[in-house]
Amino acid sequence: METTQRTEQQRSADRRRRELLEAADRVVLRDGPQASMNAIAAEAGITKPILYRHFGDKGGLYAALAKRHTDALLASLRAALDAPAERRERVEATLDTYLAAIEARPQVYRFLMHPAEGSPGDQGFDVGKHSAPLLRRMGEELAQVIEERLDLGPGSQQLARVWGHGIVGMMHAAGDWWLGERPCSRAELVRSLADLLWGRLAAAGDRIGGPGF
Repeated sequence: METTQRTEQQRSADRRRRELLEAADRVVLRDGPQASMNAIAAEAGITKPILYRHFGDKGGLYAALAKRHTDALLASLRAALDAPAERRERVEATLDTYLAAIEARPQVYRFLMHPAEGSPGDQGFDVGKHSAPLLRRMGEELAQVIEERLDLGPGSQQLARVWGHGIVGMMHAAGDWWLGERPCSRAELVRSLADLLWGRLAAAGDRIGGPGF
């Protein structure tokens, strides 16, 4: 009986947490890095102390939102990598998936990657402390995909990690610049980045029995 009660309580807490994250998402879409705990609490119809009870502080809320959006983005990137197409097309589709995601929700991107641009009440919120783990996670995930799909020869694990983090770093830096300045179309940026990657990646063999990259 007690176990059942705890399970119901956990489900209720999980449901409430999802509702609060959805409220936070709505505020972030509206306000970007200026999204405040006060505004999020008001959107959720609760007081700020209750919001703190669930997430601790803005850093805790940021981490929860970052996981939510990173999970969705990684699922989209994996789908692009596994699509039935030639490798070059899949590389371009993967780059385009990332750029399309930040273009579609620029306020969310800026909240996650540039929270230091927030309101004065949020001073001291360290962008590097919170965004760096997000990028590292993406790099490790991509490294795993590369190692699973490509035969890179001796030292393949280390090379896959170098490539994974390098590609994520390139996508992040180029995407950040492009989103701010819009110097070219998304399609042009995708082609240019794919050209940069295409040297040894084009020459690598596929893992036997695997879908390739």
